[in-house]
Amino acid sequence: MSRGSDAGDLVRRLLGGERRALSRAISEVENESATGLEALRLLYPHTGRAQSIGITGSAGAGKSTLTAVLAKAFRAEGRTVAVIAVDPSSPFSHGALLGDRIRMQDLTNDPGTFIRSMATRGSAGGLAATAADVAAVFDAAGRDIVIIETVGAGQDEVKIASVAQTTLVLNTPGMGDDIQAIKAGIIEIADVLVVNKADLPGADAVEAQLQALLSLAPAGDWQIPVVKVSATKSNGIQELLDAIATHRAHLQASKPADSARYGQARRQILAAVHAELERRLRIGELDSQLDSLAAGVAERTTDPRSAAVELLQRINGQWVKKGNASEHDVNRGTC
Repeated sequence: MSRGSDAGDLVRRLLGGERRALSRAISEVENESATGLEALRLLYPHTGRAQSIGITGSAGAGKSTLTAVLAKAFRAEGRTVAVIAVDPSSPFSHGALLGDRIRMQDLTNDPGTFIRSMATRGSAGGLAATAADVAAVFDAAGRDIVIIETVGAGQDEVKIASVAQTTLVLNTPGMGDDIQAIKAGIIEIADVLVVNKADLPGADAVEAQLQALLSLAPAGDWQIPVVKVSATKSNGIQELLDAIATHRAHLQASKPADSARYGQARRQILAAVHAELERRLRIGELDSQLDSLAAGVAERTTDPRSAAVELLQRINGQWVKKGNASEHDVNRGTC
């Protein structure tokens, strides 16, 4: 069976509701195989229906607990849920504990909930490189809600804004210099600011700091709410669900949101270009060419920028050589 027909069969089974096909499609896409790339191409016209929610914040903010609580709340409303839980990869073994799945064990037997743990595999930005693609697979498979939980994020780990429609940024009391932690970068991607562990001392102070920070921000068409919750006690969850629903309605009704969607699409394309270049560097002769250029940089006979330009020229040369390949083959990632 050819890769194209294999992907076609996989897509037909997935769209027919087969859970095993969904699992395999996610694995193929995550591994960036030819079958996975072709399946993603075939599935993409079936996307656009799911509501995607990103959950990010510093390590220890309670992201996994809140993710589980929100998943249960959405299931109580009768909606199907997919969870993409991203864990950091070890810089030494390149493995990951995937501890988020451990925290969500009570959801694993629910047929209306699908949990996928992913390792970052060295990808920066708080997400795995293929997280957006996996989210698209869940969307095409008919999941109503797709929740994407990032790794413990710093101020520059903002890729979630290119994937999720609604981004929740978690803050907690007792994390040291609160203003330093929230003053830039990551807070700018928030659609809803969440003060988690609101039963602890200092929660009111964090809320006041966030409100003060928002008062200094330029006025926009969306007024970012600050919601206090205690995920472990399920306090404030309904208020958070209401804030998420209000933002969803805002996106559907707002004309500026059209521009935001195009901006998000541009960022997704650029991220996909980066991921595709990395994939091509891992296969075939390009890997040895990279080694050769790296030796030149290490020996100071060339500089990294010049080496990068030369590598891109070689990649372009490979594309030109294979210019007789059909557009369909290019889309499948086989050129």
